[in-house]
Amino acid sequence: MMQLYSYFRSSAAFRVRIALALKGLDYDTLPVHLRRGGGEHLTAGFGDLNPERLIPMLKTGDALLTQSLAILEYLEEGFPTPPLLPAAPDARAWVRAIAAHVACEIHPLNNLRVLQYLEGTLHVSPAQKQDWIAHWIQLGFAALEQRLARDGRSGRCCFGDAPTLADCCLVPQVANARRLNVDISAFPHIERIDAHLMQMSAFRSAAPAAQVDAE
Repeated sequence: MMQLYSYFRSSAAFRVRIALALKGLDYDTLPVHLRRGGGEHLTAGFGDLNPERLIPMLKTGDALLTQSLAILEYLEEGFPTPPLLPAAPDARAWVRAIAAHVACEIHPLNNLRVLQYLEGTLHVSPAQKQDWIAHWIQLGFAALEQRLARDGRSGRCCFGDAPTLADCCLVPQVANARRLNVDISAFPHIERIDAHLMQMSAFRSAAPAAQVDAE
């Protein structure tokens, strides 16, 4: 059985949990607390497994996979049913672009280690940190909202009416925005898609509150 190194609040791990659930794949969760004791991901033992000291990691057989987008692609290639990418090459690129926009443009600027650096090294005030968080999430969501509204490919989900890799990335970022008290009311397409997806058991079971290490 696969093993997922995960932290319940990690949006990157949330992405992978959604994909595993959508594909009906069983796995064991190996919790890695990113705050306890200074961060369990910073221990020597974890660093031996993953020099990046990031989660998620997915252990499958003899392989230990890192980086959420790479893991999502692995799951799609290794377990193609149900598909999380459309058939046409241009549509696949469109879905991948949304996933990358969230995972590479929005999320990293508000990742835990960035926020800890802002606080601990640059000594920004709580208000300045909140402004930073809101600025980057709202800027990224504004571009994504336009894409979803204007392109005509989105339906109940980011692409059509079935979940794709784009939705695996979007829902965790919406959850992050809400947890970080960022107003996203200006993005109705994003809120509508998120509301639809969170009615699905695969998304609910992957949510932070449903995890074994939830606090």
